[in-house]
Amino acid sequence: MKAMILAAGLGTRLRPLTNDRPKALVEVAGRTMLEITLSRLRQFGIQDVIINIHHYADLVIESLKAAGNVGMHIEFSREEILLDTGGGLKQAAWFLSKDSSGADAPFILHNVDIISAIDLQRMVQFHTENKALATLAVQNRKTSRYLLFDEQLQLCGRHTVSDGKTEMARTAQQTTEVAFTGIHVISPRIFPLLTEEGVFSIIPAYLRLAAQGEKILAFRADEYYWRDLGKPENIQQAEKDIQEKLVR
Repeated sequence: MKAMILAAGLGTRLRPLTNDRPKALVEVAGRTMLEITLSRLRQFGIQDVIINIHHYADLVIESLKAAGNVGMHIEFSREEILLDTGGGLKQAAWFLSKDSSGADAPFILHNVDIISAIDLQRMVQFHTENKALATLAVQNRKTSRYLLFDEQLQLCGRHTVSDGKTEMARTAQQTTEVAFTGIHVISPRIFPLLTEEGVFSIIPAYLRLAAQGEKILAFRADEYYWRDLGKPENIQQAEKDIQEKLVR
């Protein structure tokens, strides 16, 4: 099984920590975000990873080279301009379309600036058993942008708190608002369906595909630890959580 780590962002919310380094190399309790994410993926048996890079891209490459690529097969997808989540994923299709044995196996897409204890093996099993195009790990918590799923856990729309706007892709008698964690399991058959070009976010693409009848599912991850590392105060809290052994 393969994985992609989204690590190309500028990390503006983390300034001044990202003034001289990419967010992937910002440390949390003595380990970089990238090291933490790679360790999590390796824990679940993943050896083949592609990382998109842009801001201080060479520092990421040099850091991993110095660490012997932490014993994993790592490729890089360099973005001359930031392609956003969807564009970045599409650029890496050459690596993710087949697993190491040549099979059309699902892969994991994982933000670099999160830390969690979500069971990726269970998530992949859920994705496979339900023959989903994409499965998104979600939680019942406060956020500024909610995804809406129906009682069958299928994506129906999204709701933005700041402007109160709700966008529906599918009709449903009842929907549940949940927060996305930044962890996806995706079938490689998504690539020919991604008709968007250049810079684009993956969430609108998911909504378009859901409207067309594709199965974009929610994996409920409420029982698992999760924290966004996108702000300095969040890193401080994560370090406390690690000290208190709330997460490894």
